[in-house]
Amino acid sequence: MTNTREIKTCSLPKHSVLYHTHFEYTDSFQGSFVDHENKITVTDIGKYFFTSAPKWSEHLIELRNRLVSIFGLKTSRKPKNREAMLKNFTCEPNDKIGLFTVFHKDENEVVLGEDDKHLNFRISLYKAESLRGKDTKSLTISTTVKFHNWLGRLYFMPVKPFHRLIVPRMLKGILKQME
Repeated sequence: MTNTREIKTCSLPKHSVLYHTHFEYTDSFQGSFVDHENKITVTDIGKYFFTSAPKWSEHLIELRNRLVSIFGLKTSRKPKNREAMLKNFTCEPNDKIGLFTVFHKDENEVVLGEDDKHLNFRISLYKAESLRGKDTKSLTISTTVKFHNWLGRLYFMPVKPFHRLIVPRMLKGILKQME
């Protein structure tokens, strides 16, 4: 039986739209899930992304928003009706939830992110066939960052260790929701 909770680090998928773009920082985490009837879409995965963060990370986001607002960086507010917002979220290019704008969507990938004065970031949610069998798919979450200035580099230094803790937990949360 496939262990759908095993998360591993990997490379940015070669078929991702982000693959041939230059970034100063990139990481990728991959897990597997079973989709017997091939019904799970990247739109579903995009919605699961927004409900998979560990609860404690919400406090970090609130702290981040308070701190970076001093420097004029973009922040997000907690949505009043998250369920309704996600229900209406189609994951189409230019859709927006919080700080995240959808930049790309095809049958295998959705790319979310934001451009700000200190850095641009992208998050790819990439679904692919797995070598483990026809019903098993892989999901790779990749993050890429392009720094614009010293503020971007300074900002990312304390963010990076938390990012590397949160993203694998989010991937596990997404996989759990798909079971």
